[in-house]
Amino acid sequence: MKKFALVTGGSGGIGSAIVRQLVKDGYTVYVHYNQGEKRVQQLEQELKDIIPVQANLSEIDGAWQLWSQIYHPIDTVVYAAGKSIFGLKTDITDEQLNEMVELQVKNVYKLVSFALPSMIRNRSGNIVVISSIWGQIGASCEVLYSMVKGAQNSYVKALAKEVALSGVRVNAIAPGAIETEMLHIFSNEEKQEIAEEIPLGRLGLPEEVANTVAFVVSSQASYITGQIIGVNGGWHC
Repeated sequence: MKKFALVTGGSGGIGSAIVRQLVKDGYTVYVHYNQGEKRVQQLEQELKDIIPVQANLSEIDGAWQLWSQIYHPIDTVVYAAGKSIFGLKTDITDEQLNEMVELQVKNVYKLVSFALPSMIRNRSGNIVVISSIWGQIGASCEVLYSMVKGAQNSYVKALAKEVALSGVRVNAIAPGAIETEMLHIFSNEEKQEIAEEIPLGRLGLPEEVANTVAFVVSSQASYITGQIIGVNGGWHC
């Protein structure tokens, strides 16, 4: 039977790696993007089993914008949409606050609510949220980002308990410093300094996050739910 997945933020570095891995594992993947249309078009040229869907998950009706384009029961949801805002808390605007809460908290909640009924009926399904190490330990100058990622982690733990008896597993992957565009605010020298703080001595790769997602949604992880799984090279452990 054909399996369908939805990956939000599928045009990003981590999101596109997850899309590639899920297609490799036999899924047809709905690939969500907001402004990354060219990257998704490149994925379409590279992969056969993907269906692009566009929506702005920073808007109040973003989850509905997205879900109205879904025409199959979804077996796996991977919420990888997100962005970081670097700066002092006192410099964050109300607009930035509202956008981040919509993107990283409220629309996670709404989108999963749309996907859950068919999972519960089928007594099978996986929900994976791409969180962050900062949601676990907090980061100066990324207070807002840390807050919403911490909310994601709490959501995962609570929802996992609620739907476990329905056969649905809910987990989060919390990457550390991964070599993606999210680190573009740092110079090469600064990124090297970060790498030197990490016990494994390097930044992570998007494919390493994708591999973890693939494991978590597989039958090999059938007894794993409600977990926040760090992919961080031993950083801040």
